[in-house]
Amino acid sequence: MIQFINVTKIYDNKSIGVEDINFKINPGEFVSLVGKSGAGKSTIIKLLIGEERPTKGRILFGAYEVNKLKDNEFAQLRRQIGIVFQDFKLLATKTAFENVAFALEVGGRPQSEIEEFVPQVLDMVGLSAKRNHFPHQLSGGEKQRVAIARAMIHHPAVIIADEPTGNLDDINSDEIIKLLLRINELGTTVILASHNKDIVNKLKKRVISIVDGRIVRDEPNGKYIIM
Repeated sequence: MIQFINVTKIYDNKSIGVEDINFKINPGEFVSLVGKSGAGKSTIIKLLIGEERPTKGRILFGAYEVNKLKDNEFAQLRRQIGIVFQDFKLLATKTAFENVAFALEVGGRPQSEIEEFVPQVLDMVGLSAKRNHFPHQLSGGEKQRVAIARAMIHHPAVIIADEPTGNLDDINSDEIIKLLLRINELGTTVILASHNKDIVNKLKKRVISIVDGRIVRDEPNGKYIIM
């Protein structure tokens, strides 16, 4: 599904984001990207969704060669990728229902689909009873559940969770990871970028370790090991 082939990203200030990156992610995998801040995790994510262009190398996502897409072609690619951020990125003046619905509205989807699909994803993340709550009325864990529901509303092939537990306590962190695992079990590929050693080690899933822009370890049933 996803393949990075000899990918290097050098920024204008000549700093190296990633260097000679090679990996494949198959449909239905759950993969953790681990590394210290600045190691290159965010660069990989930005390259995959087209926010950054590689200096050299090829990036494949299904039938797309991402590095060759024109700016007006990225919208179709991004509909296949749901992104969950550390800081939730919810709209403060919209309810949980409206935050999820907004992702469909900007795509021009009809109201009938919105009324059908939004309750389904809110139920999936356990927030049916909080559909009319605003973000300030929700806990951190509930906000992240809304963010996951929003990421899932287009039924993406891939969910990218970028430090999704960074602002949560241990209990809520465990619940969010359980939710991501459940989504993965339903067939969605999950890419988790995380600093949380305990979470990564509990998962016992594939781990790609990045140091100074290079992959230093890629192991099935791996652990968080950064030298």
